[in-house]
Amino acid sequence: MLFREIIGQEATKQQLRQAVREGRIPHAQLFTGISGIGKLQLALAYAQYLNCPNRTEEDSCGTCPTCLQFRHLQHPDLHFVFPIVGSDEVCNNFLEPWRQIILNKHYFDLNDWHEALGVESKQSMIYEKESGEILRKLSLKAYGDGYKIMIIWQPEKMNATTANKLLKILEEPAEKTIFLLVSEHPEQLLSTIRSRVQTVQIPRLETETIAAALEQKGMDATRAKDIARIANGSYLSALKKADESEENQQELRDFIALFRDAYTVGVLRDPQKKFESLKRLRQWSLDMADSKVGRERQKHFLQYAQNQVRENFIRNVGQPELNYQMEDERIFSDKFAPFIHSGNVEGIMNQLDLAERQIEQNGNAKMIFFDLCLQMIVLIKKPRIS
Repeated sequence: MLFREIIGQEATKQQLRQAVREGRIPHAQLFTGISGIGKLQLALAYAQYLNCPNRTEEDSCGTCPTCLQFRHLQHPDLHFVFPIVGSDEVCNNFLEPWRQIILNKHYFDLNDWHEALGVESKQSMIYEKESGEILRKLSLKAYGDGYKIMIIWQPEKMNATTANKLLKILEEPAEKTIFLLVSEHPEQLLSTIRSRVQTVQIPRLETETIAAALEQKGMDATRAKDIARIANGSYLSALKKADESEENQQELRDFIALFRDAYTVGVLRDPQKKFESLKRLRQWSLDMADSKVGRERQKHFLQYAQNQVRENFIRNVGQPELNYQMEDERIFSDKFAPFIHSGNVEGIMNQLDLAERQIEQNGNAKMIFFDLCLQMIVLIKKPRIS
């Protein structure tokens, strides 16, 4: 991949190029930032730039045999580690779908990767067996005179054993070997790993940059600007908003169902309506806990719900210019926002965050989601703090 093919991130590109020109090349770097801003793309372009024998001050040449191999993600000195499903498997068994999602989709997240693997209802990890593969790959003789590059996507998905083995490798790096860790949640990494890598903080993309990229894909300029603003710095988020997928619509429907029925049970006085809403909440919790939904989508919904609670609170305190919602979300918020206020917003956010963490830890989804319903009933009727 070439630097010039990456959307925005000019300051980071310049930082990486300058480090190479000056010979300041750390053996391990951590590219971190929110999803969909080009972290993996920057790592790929940087790896190609490091190994291109004909690089210029601005970019790889793009035409030499090395660049062509990197472009197709098939250079012998380019290695990948990423989350997979199956403790007996290793990443090499999934290289073809991995290459395809990068080459065809470009910007993607963990949900997209699970969909590509056909494991939407499961959680992926980087298992202990992969640490042996890392050592094996790094022990191989280098193909050329350049660097052996190990790109680890979502290293926070390593289990404890794998993380500790990686730490030992980072402590005694092989010559001309570079690790590029690409993470959205670096706080979940071992502190000892974080202390041994140089962090490259990748910023959110400018709204204008995202809008221009959407326009290049043929989108109307006005719509492109609206979606770019809502995307909050993530090109991937903008693409998903533009797509208006059924999943996004379903998350809004689930959010509305949770809070409408919680309001009815917690605030209204009609016993029959309360009873019917409580039954719907029970069914809602069972539907959300269904194994067909999968833990990744459950977590994604809880993240979506936290975002919508934030947006409604901002709307309620009279800061509409700071709102980042689509039209159908705004329509619901017109009536819902007054119920998210200083008296309950912190409690609601804490409960949604707790549920997300419990799902991440493989807790009982039926209990987690029904308890969430009960907590929302209590919190939605709390009075404002005067």
